Amino acid sequence: MPNIACQSDPIFSEVERVWRDNRCLTSSSIDIYQRWVKRFKTYCRNKNLDESSQLTLIGALAFSRHYARNHDILLENAVGIARSSLISWSYALQSLGKSVPPWDEPVAPRLRSKMLQQYVQYMREVRGNPPITTDKKVKHIQSFLAFLRTKRRKPQRMRLQDIDEFIIACSQRYARTTTADICSSLRCFTRFLHVSGELPFDLARSICAPKVREYERPHRTLPWDDVRRILQAIDRQRACGRRDYALLLMMSMYGLGAAEVIALTLDDIDWTAATLHVLRPKTGVEYLLPLMPSIARALASYLRDGRPVNARTRHLFVTMRVPHQSLSSSVTIRHILQTHAHRAGIKADYLGTHVLRHTHACRQLELGTQPKLIGDILGHRDPKSTSAYLRVAKERLRAIALPVPS
Repeated sequence: MPNIACQSDPIFSEVERVWRDNRCLTSSSIDIYQRWVKRFKTYCRNKNLDESSQLTLIGALAFSRHYARNHDILLENAVGIARSSLISWSYALQSLGKSVPPWDEPVAPRLRSKMLQQYVQYMREVRGNPPITTDKKVKHIQSFLAFLRTKRRKPQRMRLQDIDEFIIACSQRYARTTTADICSSLRCFTRFLHVSGELPFDLARSICAPKVREYERPHRTLPWDDVRRILQAIDRQRACGRRDYALLLMMSMYGLGAAEVIALTLDDIDWTAATLHVLRPKTGVEYLLPLMPSIARALASYLRDGRPVNARTRHLFVTMRVPHQSLSSSVTIRHILQTHAHRAGIKADYLGTHVLRHTHACRQLELGTQPKLIGDILGHRDPKSTSAYLRVAKERLRAIALPVPS
């Protein structure tokens, strides 16, 4: 039950109502949050600080240090619970129309290296790379520059031997596809250094990447019974479980990838026409899918009893913690899948976000769906992409196998 000391202040009751409406906090969590907010208010009053101006990340950290020092508890413990309590308090006040300062979450640090800044500009303006590709290549090059520093060598004086040693080290740590991707980044970087006059020779042509053959290995899939066990293991009595069930069910039934699920908005659902609008991020192709009854029921349950009421984004799937933003990346989706697979007792060598997509395609092949239709649903532009699933549709292949002559 709520903290008795908080009942005299009406704002606590209003904030508690917001928290309960969002269905993301249990009664025990609300009680803990209220106690920490009360401690924060007492701290501001004793220090003659303006409570509103202190309701920021910096203010929360200062309060945490003060409380940990005076109550003999670990600073990291105080920071964790105080930050969660105060940021939830701040966003609840915003939902009530109160004026609060920006929380001021830390932003990603800027690149200090002038060379890397120029390289980013080169990739953006000359190569035309999108931000996601630019960020990936910069991380690869930062690792390479750190490697060069261990050899006390500047990038302008690098040798092909240095690059070879770095690639060999990467091959011992990463898969071939990742190592090949790093080699592509190195080619781009050395080409940039050459055209900008930093390197006298173009080393890009001499960088050898491991050979990666297209469709060399069958796509990783799960037995359909395992997919059903994962879905059944989700606790749909909780708001988070309703979200996860609807999300994973859509990925299983439609073969959607993580990026496609993350991009879905409330406006993509046409309840009257019973259709779902989907945008393929890679190709930019838009198409409509029929809103299956099971999907519709799962979405309705999530929207009615799971999705936070005060979410300020139109994205369909949002985080359960404030500020209730859209899911950030495929890493979040993978964590959701792996969590419920573990609870279901499913053990697999690899449980990435594309496993459900691959499983859906193979399931459709085994049921006799035409490959062209599967390719259209999955957004394949090349029939070869769909044919790769024939290698793992084992049940269907066994059914059409010819008898061995005696």
